[in-house]
Amino acid sequence: MKKGIVTLCSIMLFAFMLASASAFSQEKKPETIKIKTSAVCDMCKDRIEQGMAFEKGVKNVVLDVDTKIVSITYNPSKTTPDDLRKAISKLGYDADNVVADKAAYAKLPACCKKDAVHKHK
Repeated sequence: MKKGIVTLCSIMLFAFMLASASAFSQEKKPETIKIKTSAVCDMCKDRIEQGMAFEKGVKNVVLDVDTKIVSITYNPSKTTPDDLRKAISKLGYDADNVVADKAAYAKLPACCKKDAVHKHK
């Protein structure tokens, strides 16, 4: 009988450990956010897509230059929408209500400035 209790306790302990391990190892599902930017050209597109690709938790970045909207797929357990907006700002672009970092904006090429004149297709 003692052996049966030990076996039952062992099985229960194993089941508890397995359930705990799987609960901790699960990451949140990737989410996608759309952020309005001040991007104006294909150079902006390259800068934002390449710059954001290195941000922690970012899985995919696509900027639509015509709408100025960047779609970012990210891991919500590694970053937040506010962090993503700040990262875009540090690249020199507005991101929703977050204004572009002044120093980063000043370093942008003339064609990437908000008031740059561009010929549309």
